[in-house]
Amino acid sequence: MSAGTIAIVVVVVLIGWGIMIYNRLVRLRIRAEEAWRDVDTQLKRRYDLIPNLVETVKGYAAHEKGVFEEVTKARAAAMGASSPKEIAQAEAGLKGALKSLFAVVENYPQLKANENFQQLQQTLEEVEDQIQRARMYYNAVVRDLNTNIGIFPQSLIANMFHFQPREFYTLTGEEERKAPRVRF
Repeated sequence: MSAGTIAIVVVVVLIGWGIMIYNRLVRLRIRAEEAWRDVDTQLKRRYDLIPNLVETVKGYAAHEKGVFEEVTKARAAAMGASSPKEIAQAEAGLKGALKSLFAVVENYPQLKANENFQQLQQTLEEVEDQIQRARMYYNAVVRDLNTNIGIFPQSLIANMFHFQPREFYTLTGEEERKAPRVRF
């Protein structure tokens, strides 16, 4: 084989290798975007449940206005957050507000027996579990993407095409790390 043929084969192999790495990075980026949309969808499902939950509790404990306002403000803050870090911080506030709401429920046995409240409670628990699973999947995909962006030789292609590491969706405190249980 001539030197020219060897050079052409080497160039073709390098281009093929670069295309494979680029395609892998694109697939990982798309998976990360889809995983984040799944987290966002589950968070929105919970945000949609909260007003119904508050209204149900209001029917039994109308004088607990401060708790209802706290939950409403925390929900608005969580819905307005955009980055995983901001959302994690807002979620910590929302979980604290929901704990206050459920503490109010403890004082009203007839509310705990209400069928609508029980159904909302069960749905909220299911959504919390789905949020936890979606968050774990998102973080696994982000770990894979960030690893591929950071290791050599993939980092060469990643830098060339401006792939950026993604932010993990980490919870702020030990309490938030556990999937909340809302049983009474």
